[in-house]
Amino acid sequence: MTRTPQVSLAYGAGLVIVSYLLVLGLWQADLGYLVLPMAGGFFLIAPLIAIGLYDTSRRLQLGESVNLASALTSWRRPVQIASFGIVLLLIHFAWTRVALLWFALYFHGETPPLDAVPFYLIEAQNLPFLVIGTLIGGAFAISVFAASVVSLPLLLDRDIDVITAIIISVRAVLRNPKAMALWAGLIVLFTAVGLATFFIGLGLLFPLVAHATWHAYRDLVA
Repeated sequence: MTRTPQVSLAYGAGLVIVSYLLVLGLWQADLGYLVLPMAGGFFLIAPLIAIGLYDTSRRLQLGESVNLASALTSWRRPVQIASFGIVLLLIHFAWTRVALLWFALYFHGETPPLDAVPFYLIEAQNLPFLVIGTLIGGAFAISVFAASVVSLPLLLDRDIDVITAIIISVRAVLRNPKAMALWAGLIVLFTAVGLATFFIGLGLLFPLVAHATWHAYRDLVA
């Protein structure tokens, strides 16, 4: 980040702006209850968003020049990366639908008033909603983490197909369970801090995690 502050901070600022626009759009459309599922879904598509930052770290290791234009046009293998992106987006849509279904089932189809949702969630009788919802979201997140933790850096770095990249990623997780569990926990923690600071923290923590992910890939696979 210190070697390429213009790229890292531009990515971070863009993510913050888009996050605010999405929340504003959902609020204006009276779909504010989708904010939490969408925030949870961020875990699922974040690896794709970070592709330009992976490439920035790759270029730095190779001693190549880096700028924002090169980061934004870093799709060296667009077909494979786009295919993996479609997989992530489909999982994200599935998570959103499952989250909505669980919300509707628990509250019997009656959506609480938007301004009262936080109070509903902290009430003792709604603890099962939070626990089960967290477990469902965690299952989605763990699956995506295992499949993508090194897949996109790998697709960016080598001439392989999506299925092979996913298999290598899952094997890397299974061979290093403690380290990868710690890494996953740190990602959750950093993202939670980013969301708790009304997305401002994401502007700094997202590029930091993205650059670190590239170096994790180099240590695990390359």
